[in-house]
Amino acid sequence: MQIITAPLAQLDVVIAYGVWKLRQDVFVVEQDCPYHDLDGRDVEPGAVQVVLLAEAAPDSVSDGGTRVLGTARVLDDGDVWRIGRVALAKEARGKGLSDEVMRAALAYIADADDTRDIVLDAQSPLTGWYGKHGFVADGADFLDDGIPHTPMRRTVRATA
Repeated sequence: MQIITAPLAQLDVVIAYGVWKLRQDVFVVEQDCPYHDLDGRDVEPGAVQVVLLAEAAPDSVSDGGTRVLGTARVLDDGDVWRIGRVALAKEARGKGLSDEVMRAALAYIADADDTRDIVLDAQSPLTGWYGKHGFVADGADFLDDGIPHTPMRRTVRATA
């Protein structure tokens, strides 16, 4: 396993394709939620992709023998950081790999700027999992494309 944290422009095109395919497989197909995943935010200045790679099976989409198993997107929203598009391939679930993806996203933010809070919109059944990473509910639940979500925040204290 390997984790890459990089802006989209620095990812190999096949790995970028793997990220988009995984997000489509999870959010659009599995969750039956047609939405515009390619929303323009992946190419914003400050946007970073967190990508979990593993050795690929011979019949899978791969780049040099690797396959995208997990991903998250980190956005610089100015006053806060935003984590979103957290997804893991079905076959990778239940092995703690989503924790690795989240830890990598949080490490990137800590290295970049540890003075701003981090926000995300969690699918409501996953608030407990995000809570393990220091996030707490920060507003009323809402529906996003028919799926219940909870706004969450991780308060970061500036270091002196």
